[in-house]
Amino acid sequence: MFTFEEKKAMKIRKAKSEEIDSIMDVFEAARLFMRRTGNDKQWIDGYPSKEFILENIRKDGLYVCLSDDEQMVGAFYFKVENDKTYEKIYDGDWLNDKPYGVVHRIASNGKQKGIGDACMQWCFEQWGNIRVDTHRDNKVMQNVLLRNGYTPCGIIYVANGTERLAFQKSL
Repeated sequence: MFTFEEKKAMKIRKAKSEEIDSIMDVFEAARLFMRRTGNDKQWIDGYPSKEFILENIRKDGLYVCLSDDEQMVGAFYFKVENDKTYEKIYDGDWLNDKPYGVVHRIASNGKQKGIGDACMQWCFEQWGNIRVDTHRDNKVMQNVLLRNGYTPCGIIYVANGTERLAFQKSL
């Protein structure tokens, strides 16, 4: 279980463009972890690309997780914004239509436990209405979401036409 002490030891801050190589290393480690845990259809064909992550940084939406010794151990996207892929939901409904924060691309390099929990809790502390989605094969992320009180809401389709399981948590 994720404890306050573990959370306190992790620092979350906005990413800097000069950290791009370290950030991409985190995403590569996360891709390899996905493959080892049965999720071989998500983050394929070089996604997310270096250019895409740099754009996330320019939009002030990319954050990094630092261990207590200031080592980068995770990265994720968070922003309060409307997500086009969340406009239509199938086989369910969102919990509400209030302004929401979105969380995308949570990645860990595997060197510290609890990155997903820390990210999801931190995002909810920033904005009390969060929407997030994950691949059907990403059982690890589904467990993180359920463990942190996120409610399954239905199915959405991302830009490339593939389905994602949609979750939301709201005050």
